[in-house]
Amino acid sequence: MMADDGDGQLRTEGSDGLGAAGAEEEAAAGGGGGAGEAAALPRMKRRDFTLEQLREFDGARKPHILLAVNGKVFDVTNGSKFYGPEGPYGIFAGRDASRGLATFCLDKDALRDEYDDLSDLNAVQMESVREWEMQFKEKYDYVGRLLKPGEEPSEYTDEEDTKDHTKQD
Repeated sequence: MMADDGDGQLRTEGSDGLGAAGAEEEAAAGGGGGAGEAAALPRMKRRDFTLEQLREFDGARKPHILLAVNGKVFDVTNGSKFYGPEGPYGIFAGRDASRGLATFCLDKDALRDEYDDLSDLNAVQMESVREWEMQFKEKYDYVGRLLKPGEEPSEYTDEEDTKDHTKQD
């Protein structure tokens, strides 16, 4: 199983001698690469994104780096060393990373240009997506939802936005 090792780096179980439990402990203790750059950026206000809007946040066109996992969009700018344009996982920047994470694939083939409902993934792969979602939720700011085609964005109040950011700090 792949795990985020706390620096934003993905590792497969057994590849580092830690296994999934060790990687999770390390993730809980670690900080993100490029945190100094991210600290200078203001926090993003909560909003929902279409795939096209999400693609703008690839670290090249806009300074914030976002990616989606299981319909949730996270600001992974703190992990820019890994998710930025030159990073080893930069392929996920500005994209829905769910399929790539579920199938342990870092190839462009794992990314879809249209909305991906993940309906063809098996139970083990879907469980992997949910585990990744939980890891991203613990480490990075949740900034909104990935919209399905034709879905309307939610209206977020400043109070909801502040409350959620405070809860995650």
